[in-house]
Amino acid sequence: MAQIVLGLAASHSPLLTLDWQEWQRRAEADYANERLNLSDGRFVSYAELVREVGEPYATIATAEQFREAEQRCQAGLDRLADALAEAAPDIVLVIGDDQGELFPRSNTPMLSVYYGDEIATNDVWGRDDKPGWMNEMARGYLMDQVHRLPGAPELGLDLIAGLVRHHVDVGAASHVEDPVKAGFGHAFGFIAERLFRDRAIPMLPVLLNTYFPPNVMTSARAFHIGAAIRAAIEESASGARVAVIASGGLSHFIVDEELDRQVLAGLRPGASDKLTAIGPGALNSGSSEILNWIMATGAVDHLPLAWTEYEPIRRTPAGTGIGVAFACWSN
Repeated sequence: MAQIVLGLAASHSPLLTLDWQEWQRRAEADYANERLNLSDGRFVSYAELVREVGEPYATIATAEQFREAEQRCQAGLDRLADALAEAAPDIVLVIGDDQGELFPRSNTPMLSVYYGDEIATNDVWGRDDKPGWMNEMARGYLMDQVHRLPGAPELGLDLIAGLVRHHVDVGAASHVEDPVKAGFGHAFGFIAERLFRDRAIPMLPVLLNTYFPPNVMTSARAFHIGAAIRAAIEESASGARVAVIASGGLSHFIVDEELDRQVLAGLRPGASDKLTAIGPGALNSGSSEILNWIMATGAVDHLPLAWTEYEPIRRTPAGTGIGVAFACWSN
C-alpha cells in the first residue's frame, strides 16, 4: 500500500521569487487595489482601509525590514527543501489553487485531480510584453516558458477512484492541450522550482478552486477531503512513498495575524476544529489559499507537526501584504 511519509506547506507569494528590492512593486499594487479583502468578508480600497485602521505599520514597511524578512523567508524555504530531500519521496502530491491558468472561468471545477503523464506550465508571465520584474517572478514559478514535469498517472487514477469510493465528487484532468493557451500555474511551478532542487520528482496535482465563487468549498469540507485523500492513497497498491505539499496562503492581501496564527495552531493533530471553524468570509481573494493548507492537514493528520515558521510581511503602512508561513509534518 502507498503511504504518506511527509507533509509540507509553503506560501508561494511573488515576494518569494523576487529580490527584496522589488517588493515595493507589490506594495504599489496594494495602493491601487479597490478590493482588499478583510477577514469579515468585506472588501475595501487602500484609502478606506487607512480610514478604518490608520497606518500603524509605517515603521515596519521599510526597505531594511524587507531585506531581513527576505532572508528569513528564504531560510524557511531551504528548510522545507531539506526536509523533502531527506524524505526522498517517490511522488509529491501538491494541493494548490488554479487561478484561471489551466481551467477557464467558464468551466471551473471545485476540485480536480490531474492524472496525466506530463505536467506543462503556462508561460504567460514570461512573455516579452510583461515588465522585467514579472519576468523574474515567472522564472520562480516555472512560468517564464513552457516547462514539462513528470506526472504520476498510476497513483492519480488510484486517487480519483479512491475519492469516489469515499463519496468525494472529483473532477479529472488527463492532459494539457496547449500550455501556451492554458497550463499549470504558479501554485505548482513554485513548489517544483523552489523545493525540488532540480530533481525530476513525479508530481500529482490536486487543483482547488479557492478564488472564484460560487463553487468554493468550506473549510470543513476541505479538511474532510484531505482525510479522504489519505485514505485513498493508503488503499493504493502502488507502494509509493508520498509527500503532500500545500501551496499558497496565508492571509493576503491584508495581513490578519490572528487568522494566520489560528491556522498554524490548527495544524497540530487533533486541533482541526480551529481550521474547520474558519468561515467563508475570511477565505476571500488570496486568503482563500488557506483552504489548501486545511486540505493538506486533513491528509497528514497522522503525522506529528514538526515545526512551523511565520513571517507577517506588511509592505504598506496600513498593513497590506501577506502572512508568509511554512510548515512540516514528519515522524
